Amino acid sequence: MNWFSLLNYNLNRVMEVDPAAKSKLEVFLLYPHINALIHYRIGHFFYTHKWYFVARLFGQMGRFWTNIEIHPGATIGKGLIIDHGTGCVIGETAVIGDDCLLYHGVTLGGNGKERAKRHPTLKNHVMVGCNASVLGNITIGNNVQIGANSVVVKDIGDDQVAYGMAASIKEVKKQEHEKCPIIENVNE
Repeated sequence: MNWFSLLNYNLNRVMEVDPAAKSKLEVFLLYPHINALIHYRIGHFFYTHKWYFVARLFGQMGRFWTNIEIHPGATIGKGLIIDHGTGCVIGETAVIGDDCLLYHGVTLGGNGKERAKRHPTLKNHVMVGCNASVLGNITIGNNVQIGANSVVVKDIGDDQVAYGMAASIKEVKKQEHEKCPIIENVNE
């Protein structure tokens, strides 16, 4: 698909999914995720041609105007909607399939410093609720729904619902605390 076909597909998808959308012109001009995706597509073009600085520049301009950060190295299918969008982050090696829906505050992030694939893959028709974090090189199956404020760090198969936060407690030695400047400031 060329850029104009992708844009038209996205505009039509918003008109189908969002009851607040009154016209394609309104969606094109006023929906921040459309602006972010335009910046992303231009940046992605430069990224795939190894013009990394220019690619990141377009990504940062998109972030400045929309408060949605999409790394130009991410791979995004058609029909992505980022509803309200504010605070959304999509990492460099993230892969997003077709017709996915992300709400505000969603993070598709990494959990390490390795240079390989370190961000999640979302297959088709995935919905991620507001402020959810999907972290690491994991795969989220087709037709999955992830609840608001959830933290997902493991693969999820097709047609499932994931919700909640499963934090683990790890006891750390005093020496490990001393390496963290945030902990040092709290202890003062």
